[in-house]
Amino acid sequence: MNKAQITALVIILLYMAATVAIGLFASRKKAEEKEKQSNDDFLMASKSLGPVVLAGTLFAANTGGASTTGIATNVFQYGLSAAWYVIAGGIGFVLVSFIAPYFRRAQANTVPEIISKRYGKASHIFTAITSILALFMATGAQIIATASIINVVTGFDFKTAAIVSTIVVIIYTMVGGFKSVTAANLMHVLFITVGMTIAMLVMVNSKEVGGFGALFEKAEAMKSVSGANMDMLSMTKIGATTIIGYIAMYFMTFPTGQEIVQTYCSAKDGKSAKLGSILAGVVSAAYAIVPAIIGLLAYVCIDGYALGGSQKNALAQATITFAPAIIAGIVLAAIVAATMSSAAGNMIGTATMFTNDIFVPYINKGVKEDKKEIWISKIAMLVVGGVGLFIALEASNVISVMMGAFALRSAGPFAAFICGIFYKNVTRNAGFVSIVAGTVVAAIWIYVLNTPWGLNAMVPGGIVAFIVIFAVSAIERSMGVKPAPEIEFENI
Repeated sequence: MNKAQITALVIILLYMAATVAIGLFASRKKAEEKEKQSNDDFLMASKSLGPVVLAGTLFAANTGGASTTGIATNVFQYGLSAAWYVIAGGIGFVLVSFIAPYFRRAQANTVPEIISKRYGKASHIFTAITSILALFMATGAQIIATASIINVVTGFDFKTAAIVSTIVVIIYTMVGGFKSVTAANLMHVLFITVGMTIAMLVMVNSKEVGGFGALFEKAEAMKSVSGANMDMLSMTKIGATTIIGYIAMYFMTFPTGQEIVQTYCSAKDGKSAKLGSILAGVVSAAYAIVPAIIGLLAYVCIDGYALGGSQKNALAQATITFAPAIIAGIVLAAIVAATMSSAAGNMIGTATMFTNDIFVPYINKGVKEDKKEIWISKIAMLVVGGVGLFIALEASNVISVMMGAFALRSAGPFAAFICGIFYKNVTRNAGFVSIVAGTVVAAIWIYVLNTPWGLNAMVPGGIVAFIVIFAVSAIERSMGVKPAPEIEFENI
């Protein structure tokens, strides 16, 4: 390693140590306040999050590998329009803010638990299984992003970096729980937003780049191997279909994604959930262009870099190349911490669903035992870390993995979730059939049809799910079947 890499590595290690220290301090402080820690304390932060902390946790949960290294990687293919992946996320948070209070008022901790209140056991089990499988994939995506940065900074091969990253995040998550993750998230958000923005400005104005004018001039002149203009500055190259698909994806996956819903359910009240969601949306949309510009730096200003095609370490390579060592270290440390925080959120979400939706009702016969549940939760975290590592070693593109995970967990349950809250005449069987139908259509769209027209699988999957749930409900009601019992919401 050269001097810049060593400096960056030291800062990353110090930042990681600070992250763990903050998490442990918050966890122990909570334990002192309450002598006996329940599983809800461990996994739900005692349902005490205010709007600012909640917004930071939502932003950090969604700003992981795909929103940082993934965007920078995809600049090669889509130019600056790769930023739409995160801009759409910001729009999604604002849209979901209107239903966010319902999560907190539903008196539930997981998406499958909310589904089960209206549609029963079969829907409960199916949603829990697909949601857990999706979080395995999402964890793998965060490990890919983390390992790609460590690979650039240290020179460790990708496999070694992935294994080390997985071990660290498992230990961090198992020791502190959700309180540990939320306590460190505000620090991550500060360094990711402010730190990366400052770093981007420093990098663009370095003597090697020469400012935005020189950068954009070079980008306009970029041509592919075949001689075609690459349109690196385009904000529309990604296509309207993909942009619409991204917005639909986030609007559908936030209400059905456990790592997001768990944060909403951890709010101290419905008002905090709504305001926190809006704040997270504004910050996300504003931040989106930053990793895209850094990715542009890599492909445009590093000699010969674009000849290698789309590269998963574009963000890290640009930062190491153009930023002073200290700034590079801080930015890369924040990204590593953010991706590991997202992985930790996925692990906690998986543990929560497995414990609440499988272990307690079906294995422990409905008996709640906090000490046993905490141990089961920690074992589940260990398993999801291992599976996520396997996925990381087998896959490469972060955004592709995340989009597959989002589609499989949300295409089916979204219609059932919305109708479960707002449609009085939905029947129990209609909910289950629509969940299965939407999930199957999404899987076929991705793995058989190979995502035609670039349209996210959640759009056709969600449309089919809505058609099915209304059609089956109408047919069953005409046969005398009564609508499913409505969810009772807590007034808070």
